[in-house]
Amino acid sequence: MSDENTVQVSVVIVSYNNEKEIDACLDSVINDLKNEVHEIIIIDNNSEDRTKEIIQQKKRKLSNDSIVLISNEKNLYFTRALNQGLQQCRGNLILILNPDTQIQESALEKLRNALIENNKIGIVAPQLINSDGTIQPSCRRFPKYRDILLELSGLSYLFGSRWKMEEFDHKTRANIDQPQGASLLFRRRLLKEVGFWDENFPMFFSDVDWCKRVKEKGYGILFEPAAKVIHHKGVGVYRNRPKMIWSSHLSFYKYFRKHRNRPIFTELIGGILIAAAVVRSIYYSISRKIR
Repeated sequence: MSDENTVQVSVVIVSYNNEKEIDACLDSVINDLKNEVHEIIIIDNNSEDRTKEIIQQKKRKLSNDSIVLISNEKNLYFTRALNQGLQQCRGNLILILNPDTQIQESALEKLRNALIENNKIGIVAPQLINSDGTIQPSCRRFPKYRDILLELSGLSYLFGSRWKMEEFDHKTRANIDQPQGASLLFRRRLLKEVGFWDENFPMFFSDVDWCKRVKEKGYGILFEPAAKVIHHKGVGVYRNRPKMIWSSHLSFYKYFRKHRNRPIFTELIGGILIAAAVVRSIYYSISRKIR
């Protein structure tokens, strides 16, 4: 493998049963980084399909060691596996990438240019698009108690969602609170200042928590729409929907306990989130049977 000082970009991908997406994802990364000294670190969470086989085939085809595969013997979930990869990175820049994405031409160059324009920018995120080319909303503000009440009561449909930035067209470069964690570029040294991702959030909200900590260190987070990445949103999540509902609601509660801990309000919101998880899980099970 290339000497540490020559690696320019480290790409970290956490995979789990992504046989339908991983090949196209890797092809897009390799194509966009063909002129860069890079490494692609893939942490596989004990996939039960052909994901690891496809990755190994890609490694053999390249006949170099730019792809590093870490195979876990069990599913450690996203955040813990991501930290495994981040600890192995040698590049000055790190790109966190979902396996259900495809980098579009020159996206990384545009992200990097936006990052180096200002040393106070900590993270740059691209515009996420659907496979048909339409824009996928991916930017949010940090959530507050009232956002949960509006979302779960349905009142956000009447008054709009401050949290989900419904007024933002996702066509304009902007400083934001939190982009979706499907594709994030940052300097490796940021990990030394902010720390790794919090494993108390195994699947969800670890990206929100990390962005919150990045902002608290005084860094900005930039949305760069000139860089485009196709995102086949949620293909992994929907494979075990009930479990993911519980995980997301519990992590939402943990986020409030960590960052907005006003005990009475936090416990009240926690109870509401758990009740909503029960309702959503039952609704999902019933709708599956009807189909």
